[in-house]
Amino acid sequence: METAYGKVEDYRVRVEVTTFADDGSASIERFLYSFKKPDRIRLDFEEPHHGLTLIYPDEKGKVFVRPSGLAHLFSFHLSPKSRLLAVSPGQRIDQTDMGQLIRNIAHSLTDRRLGPAAVTEEGSIIRIRVLAADHFVAGVATLYRFLIDGRTWLPKGVEEATPAGKKRRTVAFLDLRTNVGIPDEFFRTDGARGDAGG
Repeated sequence: METAYGKVEDYRVRVEVTTFADDGSASIERFLYSFKKPDRIRLDFEEPHHGLTLIYPDEKGKVFVRPSGLAHLFSFHLSPKSRLLAVSPGQRIDQTDMGQLIRNIAHSLTDRRLGPAAVTEEGSIIRIRVLAADHFVAGVATLYRFLIDGRTWLPKGVEEATPAGKKRRTVAFLDLRTNVGIPDEFFRTDGARGDAGG
């Protein structure tokens, strides 16, 4: 995976995040995620806040936030550590790229592993199941199921559950396109809306 990711200069992917509450209900977020090495990130939300845009980093290392609707006339600059921008408990927006996930998978299988790992193949999908120390919350054990595309050797998703198997969150990466030539201007925060592309 690290070798495959080393050949990626930028990528664009539709992300679907499902978060499960203790009562069994679920909330879903969908957004277009654009990334350009070394650290440029842009999220264009489709659901639930259609039109919301986040860009990291701005000129001061903060997250540029442009709300949707009429509020788009206003913009904010928040710390990537802001709880308002938490991707999941303990995870910041600047810890969301595929390279970070690949490093986390490696740690889950080595120094942070808490139990046996199981690897299976279903067609072109490689599934890795392992109990490991949570990537972002100290003192928490998480049962991870990582999905890897066996053709590209890049992640296709991750499922997080309690050690007993109760789902906490799933993240699916859909329609991944790599090395599409995303221009630097797409990550500008000076008011230019940019084209999210498709």
